[in-house]
Amino acid sequence: PMICFNYGRPQPDGTYAEHIKNGMIGVIIHEVGHNYFPMIVNSDERQWTWMDEGLNTFLQYLTEQEWDRTFPSKRGPAAKIVDYMKGDKSQMVPIMTNSESIMQFGNNAYGKPATALNILRETVLGRELFDFAFKTYANRWKFKHPTPSDFFRTMEDASGTDLDWFWRGWFYTTDHVDMAIDKVALFNLNTKDPQKEKPKLQAAYKNKDEYLADKHNQQDIPLTVVESDESLLDFYSNLDTFAVSVIDREEYNYFKSSLFDFEKEAMAHDDYNYYEVKFTNLGGIPMPLIIEMEFEDGSSEIQRIPAEIWKHNHKEVYKVFFTKKTLVNIKLDPYLETADTDRGNNFWPPRLQPTRFDLFRNKEMSKRYKLLNIEENAMQRDKRAQKRAADLKD
Repeated sequence: PMICFNYGRPQPDGTYAEHIKNGMIGVIIHEVGHNYFPMIVNSDERQWTWMDEGLNTFLQYLTEQEWDRTFPSKRGPAAKIVDYMKGDKSQMVPIMTNSESIMQFGNNAYGKPATALNILRETVLGRELFDFAFKTYANRWKFKHPTPSDFFRTMEDASGTDLDWFWRGWFYTTDHVDMAIDKVALFNLNTKDPQKEKPKLQAAYKNKDEYLADKHNQQDIPLTVVESDESLLDFYSNLDTFAVSVIDREEYNYFKSSLFDFEKEAMAHDDYNYYEVKFTNLGGIPMPLIIEMEFEDGSSEIQRIPAEIWKHNHKEVYKVFFTKKTLVNIKLDPYLETADTDRGNNFWPPRLQPTRFDLFRNKEMSKRYKLLNIEENAMQRDKRAQKRAADLKD
């Protein structure tokens, strides 16, 4: 078996810090895992470090959580890799880089592949399908020498899923995940039925915003010409444009007679709200869209849309959701499962994400502040010494 690193030791009195305990547990789990990767599934760690350290770090995360559900795993959860993924691209290389040329070794060879596999398990394939595929890989390639392509092909073969887009984004690029809710538009079905549509038009007209010039004209023009001379009024002056006319009914009957059965069925659902949502892929890696929708009545639901939605346009897509309820909030990636690097654009209506800042002083001000503190402390010490001397004298 592989020899484990000695992470830390208790104090002479038998006590130990919590981080020492967790660090020791984590490193023992990790090093024991190397008995399997790469000792049994014998990949070439000198060529592809991630096949050794990355897969093992992924399994380390799973084991740590089986050990203690509150274990503070440093690598594995999607949110843990965000700071690295949104960092300086000039200081990054793809996972599929020769081990001797890797930059940021810990993030690239350990953290990023472990996170990618965790996302593949939780969000893309699901646990049951992923676990079957991963076990197939381990059994198929035990006591052999697999390459990255063997891992990729086996995971696709065993799961029956095309994952080219996933390997490309996570393993062959330095792109990151940043999906945004760009725009939301509400549509309602126009039934063409004047008995239903005219009242809606009238209500919209009454509730429209008032034009500033019209407001001023009400004050500056006491009477218009036609208001002062009724002889100028005609049929159209008193016409109620929102009343249902004979012509309106005839046109609607003609329209209704031209509809197919499936169109008539759609017309029967005129009480639905149709929300068209535009999603934008700002980071480059396409990911499934996990959408939490909250409604006016206090209820909510989760919609999961596979990453294939980006197939024909990897930069922006539109999706229509229809419901009888009134939508009040949309949240993208509500369970932090995609390593989205900017949460600020994941909400509709937009939400401000609070951040914290530290107070910085320039060096000169810091020096003066320190000198003042030293002088103040010295004065306080002198006063205390004088008081003690006076007390002793008394």
